[in-house]
Amino acid sequence: MTVSTAFSRRLVLAATILAAVGLLAACGSGDDAAGHDDHAAHSHAHGASDAPTSVSAQVNSADVEFATMMIPHHQQAIEMADLVPSRTQNAWLRGFAQQVKDAQQPEIDQLTQALKSWAKPVPDSHAEHRMDGMMTPAQMADLEASSGADFDRKWITMMIAHHEGAVAMAEVELAKGENPQLRTMAQHIIDSQQAEITEMRTHLDK
Repeated sequence: MTVSTAFSRRLVLAATILAAVGLLAACGSGDDAAGHDDHAAHSHAHGASDAPTSVSAQVNSADVEFATMMIPHHQQAIEMADLVPSRTQNAWLRGFAQQVKDAQQPEIDQLTQALKSWAKPVPDSHAEHRMDGMMTPAQMADLEASSGADFDRKWITMMIAHHEGAVAMAEVELAKGENPQLRTMAQHIIDSQQAEITEMRTHLDK
């Protein structure tokens, strides 16, 4: 083999190796880019799902008053619902009380978030409040001391009045408030609690 031939073969071999290395590098960078894109897309989707629901800054005094009053109003309804399991075996009432808790606790959370986002004070659940339909401490004590059919009758009667108060407050929010989230909640309270009032009256008559 001549020196010229050997040199030519080395050049071909070197070119082949360089081409192979370049191909591997290209494949590797493509995979990394695809993987990065996939991860970014996943992270973006994950972040979007984890983002808290924001409360609109569009607010007036009626919105603040609605949130401030509805929090303790709902909290008392939950307190009343908590009395049910230990004081009655009425299957319907036990289920209905749980329904009240499941509906009103998320609304308390949303209203609390709204007040905090507007830098407004959140009402103290232990303070005495006087809103439409709320029970007095004496009424709550009387309810706590009851049981059986007497408890059922008192609880339903009180919760009807409680719901009627919530509906009245929600109607004021719809008439005067401007925050979109609170107006949506107010309409939901009107629709759901009016239906529950009808249901409770049916059971009270039995």
